[in-house]
Amino acid sequence: MTQPETITFCTRGSPLALAQTNAVVAECRRGFPKVEFRVEIIRTTGDKMQTASTAQASAAGGMVAKGWFTKELETALLEGTADLAVHSLKDLPTELPEGLELLATPPRADVREVLLYRSREFTPVVPVGEMEWRPGSKSRWDGGPGVGLAGLPEGGTVATSSPRRAAQLRAARPDLRVEPIRGNVGTRLQKLATDPQYDALLLAAAGLGRLGWFVAPKSRLTLDPRLPAGHTHAPPPPGLLATVLDEAVILPAVGQGALALEASLKARPLVRTVAAALNHANTFAAVTAERSFLRTMGGGCQSPVAAYARVVGHQLWLRAVSFQDGTAKRGELRLPVAQAVELGVRMAEQLR
Repeated sequence: MTQPETITFCTRGSPLALAQTNAVVAECRRGFPKVEFRVEIIRTTGDKMQTASTAQASAAGGMVAKGWFTKELETALLEGTADLAVHSLKDLPTELPEGLELLATPPRADVREVLLYRSREFTPVVPVGEMEWRPGSKSRWDGGPGVGLAGLPEGGTVATSSPRRAAQLRAARPDLRVEPIRGNVGTRLQKLATDPQYDALLLAAAGLGRLGWFVAPKSRLTLDPRLPAGHTHAPPPPGLLATVLDEAVILPAVGQGALALEASLKARPLVRTVAAALNHANTFAAVTAERSFLRTMGGGCQSPVAAYARVVGHQLWLRAVSFQDGTAKRGELRLPVAQAVELGVRMAEQLR
């Protein structure tokens, strides 16, 4: 009996990375039932350094810009031990290593940011006075449903390790303090739930959705009620509320909400066929423009720039903001979809 052909996906081992990869593999199995699909978990440099500040690591050696969360996956592709790597596209450097290419982007998820904070109606299991209080700590703040940036307390503290988010937060609310936070999504939410030093946290809506979480009525963060029976998603920490912010408030990162399927230039025809079946043309065009902008600006995923493109009819509409010189420079351009790369270049030239 002939053995089925096998395609091996490689991914990081974080809950979010596994959720993303498993969703992609499930689509592959539906579309190609005669192909065997495997998932190989690879620990990246970024996973090994979760206690370090991303911004500090970038300043020390440019590790983030050079693929802090992608290098080991790309090595597996180049060595032929894996066929496809699944990345959060915003983590994928705009300059790929020689011998590799971005083959496909599945349909993009929600690109918006979510502001998370503690509910004033929730009574924690651990008394507030015992929740990681330190000498000099400020008093705990909790909010009600629907709190946006304007509803945060004067001088409040928002947790994020993203220079892009930090710059836009300070532009919208100069009084806010921005503090770095590390760890996977679940770890960050747990820190918010238990440490009164943080008033709020910014995370990508797409990541929350891929973990099976949902912003329910009255801003409650819960498991998505539409999840199928037998799912393995864990619930978020109790007592958290969430507000989805419009893109006009916080412009997303380049590639935010999109997944990337990366492969070797020597990938087998079957690998290319599978990737092509997963590709969403409008998403690919949009992120091509965004990545062209970031590449021309000379920045990586830790640069204080943001961009979001979408297809409108036969045109690509790109909005971007740069804080590279310390002040906000914003722009908006449109070009035909076929000129995605040129659109990104022109936007960068306008904002430099």
